[in-house]
Amino acid sequence: MIRESLVFSSVVVVSFLASACSGTSSGGDDLFTGGTSAGGAAGSGGGGGMNVGGASGSGGSGGGLVIDSGPGTGGGGPSCDSGPTEDKDKDGQTKQDGDCNDCDPNANAGAYDVAGNNVDEDCNGKADDAPVDCDGAITDLADNDAMNGARAMGLCQQATASDKKWGVLEVKYIKADGTPGMNDLSHGLLTAFGPNVNVQEGKRMLVLSSGTARQPTDPGYQNVSGADMKTTSAPPSPQFPIDTPTCPGVTTTGKPANDPAALEVKIRVPTNAKSFSFNFNFYTYEWPGFVCSSYNDFFAALQTPAPPNAALGNISFDSQGNPVSVNNAFLEACGCSTGAPCAVKGKTFNCSLGTKILEGTGFAEPITYPHAATGWLETKSPVTPGSEVTLRFAIWDAGDHVLDSTVLIDKFVFSAEEATGGSTTKPVPTPK
Repeated sequence: MIRESLVFSSVVVVSFLASACSGTSSGGDDLFTGGTSAGGAAGSGGGGGMNVGGASGSGGSGGGLVIDSGPGTGGGGPSCDSGPTEDKDKDGQTKQDGDCNDCDPNANAGAYDVAGNNVDEDCNGKADDAPVDCDGAITDLADNDAMNGARAMGLCQQATASDKKWGVLEVKYIKADGTPGMNDLSHGLLTAFGPNVNVQEGKRMLVLSSGTARQPTDPGYQNVSGADMKTTSAPPSPQFPIDTPTCPGVTTTGKPANDPAALEVKIRVPTNAKSFSFNFNFYTYEWPGFVCSSYNDFFAALQTPAPPNAALGNISFDSQGNPVSVNNAFLEACGCSTGAPCAVKGKTFNCSLGTKILEGTGFAEPITYPHAATGWLETKSPVTPGSEVTLRFAIWDAGDHVLDSTVLIDKFVFSAEEATGGSTTKPVPTPK
C-alpha cells in the first residue's frame, strides 16, 4: 500500500531478564572458536587459540580465547581430589553436579566446549563437541518451530531445568508484549536477503518484520510499502519506543504496537562466558519521508538487569545515544538524486554503503529516493556467567499498519571476554 502521507513507526526490542549464578575468570580474545591447546606440567599452553594453564597457571602465546585457570590445571598438574559435594574451584558446580575437574572453574557441566583443543570443558565425556552451524537441516523459510528460529541465529544447544548445561531453555514466537498471536508471515528463516546480503554464520538467519519476513522472490512476500498483518499488541513497556535525542519535540512513546512480531528465548549462559554479541541489519521503508517525525522506526535491545550505560535497558544505540531508528547515525545504506551525502529534514546521512544491499529486498523501490538500511552491526553486552537470560527480539509499527521495517538477526555468540564499560554497538568491519 502506498498512500499520500506515508506514515508508520516500527520498533524492534530484545529483552533480557538475567539472574546471576556463578563467576569465571578469563582473558584474551573473545570468541569460543579457533585452534587451542592445553597446558602441560609447567602449565604452558600451545602456540595459539585457547590455552588452559597447567601447574603454574600460565597460558600459551597466540590468539583465540585464553583462559587462565590457575594452579593445578592441565596435563601434569597436581591431582584434584574433592568430595562429591565440594566445590573447590568455586564454579558453582560439584562432582555430583557433573563437574569433571574441580580444580578448574572453566571446566564443568555448564561450560562451553571450545572447539579444537582436545579438552572436554563441558564434562560430557567428549572433547570439542559443542554444536555449531546447526541450521543446515532447516529446509523451509516459513518453518514455525521457534527453536529453529534460535538455531538460525546461532543458538544451537538446548538445556533443561533439571540439568546444568548451558543452552536454550525455552523459546517461542510471540507479539511485542509477550502475548501469543503474531502473524506467521512476520518471521522467516532466510538463506539470503536479496543478492548482496548473506548470512553471517551457518546457513540461515532469523528475519522479523512488521510486514512479511520475506524477499520479493519468496512465497508469501507482500510489498514492504504496506503489508497489513492485522495484528496489534501493547509495546513491551509504556516507556517504549524511546524518542530520538537529535529530533527534539518529536514523541512516539506509548503508542500501540501494530503488526508486532517477536522471538523470545530463555537461555542458560555458559559458566565460562562473560559477554554475548549478535549481529543485526535493520531495513526501513520510512527513510527518507519520515525522518524526525512521529512515525519513527526503532530497533532496541533491552537487557535486564541493564548495563550502566543503557537507557531504559536499551543496549543498541549509536555514538550520539540515538536508538537504532530512521534517525540514527548507523543508516549508511541509502542514496539520493543529488548524490551522497544526503540531506533530509536538517539531518545529514553519509550513505557510505550506497544502495547495493537494498537491491532485491523491496527496500530499493523508490518513492523519491530508495529507502535505507544500517548494514550489519554488532551489539555486545556483559552477561553473568551461569545466569539464566531471557531475550525478546521484537519488531512492530507504532503509527499504523503500513510502511514496513525488517530486521535480520544472526551470529549470536558468547564470549569469555568482559564487555568493559557496558554495551556497545558498532559496524561489522567485513561482513560475509
